[in-house]
Amino acid sequence: MQIYFDGKLVPEEDAKVSVFDHGLLYGDGIFEGIRFYSDRVFKLKEHVDRLYDSAKAILLEIPMSREEMATAILETIRANGLSNGYVRLIVTRGKGNLGLSTVSCVKPSIIIIAADIQLYDPEKYATGLKVITCATRRTTPASLSPMIKSLNYLNNVMGKMEAQAQGAEEGLMLNEQGFVAECTGDNVFIVKNGLVITPPVSAGSLRGITRDTAIEILEELEIPWKEDNLTRYDLFTADECFLTGTAAEVIAAIELDQRVIGDGKPGPITERCVTRYREIVNSQGEPL
Repeated sequence: MQIYFDGKLVPEEDAKVSVFDHGLLYGDGIFEGIRFYSDRVFKLKEHVDRLYDSAKAILLEIPMSREEMATAILETIRANGLSNGYVRLIVTRGKGNLGLSTVSCVKPSIIIIAADIQLYDPEKYATGLKVITCATRRTTPASLSPMIKSLNYLNNVMGKMEAQAQGAEEGLMLNEQGFVAECTGDNVFIVKNGLVITPPVSAGSLRGITRDTAIEILEELEIPWKEDNLTRYDLFTADECFLTGTAAEVIAAIELDQRVIGDGKPGPITERCVTRYREIVNSQGEPL
């Protein structure tokens, strides 16, 4: 495997960061996950733009232009001979001294990994996921904006561990007010009486690029939707529920906290969204 590391493509075993890198020491850095299908990178510009927005929000100066970053992503995918897969794009604060001060971090590190990914078992896309509510609450926007894709994902990791410990594939995370924020790695949508509802980003969720794509699909299919605060009760009593994320794509959730959602199967609106999403990702994007 060839890894892009600070301007060069190097073998995986040579892609090493310093133990003094503040990304390792403090989770000080940002990342993006990007998918590519059938020799096309899906929503490349949107992912690169979001990376630079995250960088600006944490006062991190990326030492290359957006165009250069996009080119580096394409070169890394091509170097690994992949037609379908996943890119993990990482920018750390870089090597510095011990201590929280970033003054000694003079050069950020840029890492691009292109590989295969399988977030859930393929059969789950046909049958749906079981979800539990995490005791761990989503980090509040007042503490750290959920719009920043920070390297410090411990909040989400703890939620994922809770879900797996209870035999579920995903965990639902609430905000401090008890409203649904998002799952540990996915945005949440429900369907009730033909209306699709998703939490506003102000509830503590990332404005996901796949979330935006799902909304575009709903509008294209003329399916009504809105943003509104959701509680666990709303999911318990929903007709359908589905999750969206770059790695997850679009996938049904069919159970929450032992309550069956709808009839316990992916619903018709979910299936229409899944079908259209797969059509789009295999036909649109930046050609390799």
